[in-house]
Amino acid sequence: MAVNIVYESFDKMEAFMKDVFIKIGVPPEDAAICADVLIESDKRGIDSHGVGRFKPIYIDRIKDGIQNPVTNFEVVKDHLATAVVDGHDGMGQVIGKRSMQLAIDKAKKHGLGMVVVRNSTHYGIAGYYATMATKAGMIGITGTNARPSIAPTFGIENMLGTNPLTVGIPSDEDFPFVLDCATSVSQRGKIEHYDRIGKAMPPGWVINRDGTTETDPSKALAGLTKGTSALAPLGGLGEDTAGYKGYGYATVVEILSAALQQGQFLKALNGFDADGKKIPYHLGHFFIAIDISAFVEPDQFKKSTGDILRELRASVKMPGQDRIYTAGEKEYLAWLSRKDTGVPLNESLQKTVKALQAEYKLDSYIFNF
Repeated sequence: MAVNIVYESFDKMEAFMKDVFIKIGVPPEDAAICADVLIESDKRGIDSHGVGRFKPIYIDRIKDGIQNPVTNFEVVKDHLATAVVDGHDGMGQVIGKRSMQLAIDKAKKHGLGMVVVRNSTHYGIAGYYATMATKAGMIGITGTNARPSIAPTFGIENMLGTNPLTVGIPSDEDFPFVLDCATSVSQRGKIEHYDRIGKAMPPGWVINRDGTTETDPSKALAGLTKGTSALAPLGGLGEDTAGYKGYGYATVVEILSAALQQGQFLKALNGFDADGKKIPYHLGHFFIAIDISAFVEPDQFKKSTGDILRELRASVKMPGQDRIYTAGEKEYLAWLSRKDTGVPLNESLQKTVKALQAEYKLDSYIFNF
């Protein structure tokens, strides 16, 4: 079955999302930040976290009253190289950007900076914040907990979020090393993408309560919401393919996203109260910036990093394969491929954009569909 894909320019889609955010009550400066984070995902080829999540994760949650369009960014504890922030359920992208900038500013003074956050919301791609640090000539590390999705090794109940542990490292190449991935085999955004395009998932991504794996994305999403299905941790189910490693790293992120800032964790993040009513997610994040110049001359560091990456890509390849990649490379190549074409929108997203355009009376936008 042919898929109707239409491309729209990044600038147009970013401006459109910004205007919708403003219409729903997000201050213009904050709306610009939110739209920038979302469009950056599409620029990097991470379709699971860009325009596709604009309405269901942000607009709908604001309309449901479980996310505040106006962000109250409160520093509740401030020390030399550290800070604790309460986001008061505001816009996660705004909270994330301000928190990482605070960590960077502290690292400039003290060599290291760490900021932890409680009572936040979905902050988009974690790599956005890690690369804020690389652009400042620093190493950036960030993570966030999320609504329960991952089952512990040997378990079938969704307990942990997809909990990315993300690292950005500057190099002497045209793009930094950025490892930005969930601690599950896959994540909801990718399953949502499969659902939108009507494609079955690979087996082993999602486990049902009876121990079988689910490949229907619609059933998987419903099961994850009901708590009758769970994502497999990175490495897969059981111990044979080291799923306990993904489970362990997901737990590390959960602890760092909740214990230092005394925030919510595990089942408390499911977004519903005891009566099934929607409530804020109260997510937690952490942000670390490391000033390379406190250790070594930055250009020397960048060259060593680049040499490591180049040697890895030049190593002996598997039969039938003509290329080895390093983290961040595919996203850079996606940008080179998309910079002149724009955001790919399938039929489902086209309908969503048109509906939002009509709802918020943004008639000045002329789309290609």
